[in-house]
Amino acid sequence: MSGEFARKVSIFLIVSPIGVMLVPNSPKPFRLMFVCLGNICRSPAAQAVMQALVQGRKVADRFEIDSAGTASYHLGKLPDSRMIEAGAKRGFKLTSLAKAITAEHVANRELILAMDRENLNNIRRMSNQDSHNVRLLSDYLDETWPRDVPDPYYGSDAGFAYVLDMLEAACPKILDDCL
Repeated sequence: MSGEFARKVSIFLIVSPIGVMLVPNSPKPFRLMFVCLGNICRSPAAQAVMQALVQGRKVADRFEIDSAGTASYHLGKLPDSRMIEAGAKRGFKLTSLAKAITAEHVANRELILAMDRENLNNIRRMSNQDSHNVRLLSDYLDETWPRDVPDPYYGSDAGFAYVLDMLEAACPKILDDCL
C-alpha cells in the first residue's frame, strides 16, 4: 500500500541554473511552448528545432511542444517563408499554424519560453496569475548570445540563420533540463 501511494505522489526535481522545477512522475507529457510576437518566425522555428531534437533523442512521446504569439497579426498562417526555407536548409520542418497565447496556455504548460523581454512581459501581464513557468529562451544561453532573440521579420536572410543558431544552441540545454 505505501509503495503504491509513493508512486502516485512521487515527483522529480529539475535543478537548472535558472531555478528548480517540480515535475510529476506521470505518463502525462511535459508541455512546452515557445512564444514570440506573431508566431511566424522565431517561435515556430524553436518548436521545429525542439521537435527534431526530442525525436532524435527518442523522447518525443514524453513531450507536447507548440508555439504561439503575443499578437494576433497572423492567426492561422504558416510560418514566414524565409524561416521555412532557412529551417529546411538545416533539416527542420516548420508546419505549425500561428495562434495567440492565452491565459489557459500559461496555466496548462510546464514551461513557456519567450523569445524576448517584451514578449515575456506581455505574457506575464496577460496571464493574471503566477507565471513561474514563463522564462526567456536566452536563460539557456551563455553570455556570448544576446538577451533577446532578435526578430528577423524585417531583416535579411542572415537574420533567420542567426535565430536558428541561437535556437540550436539553446534547445539541447532546455531539453536536458526538462528530462
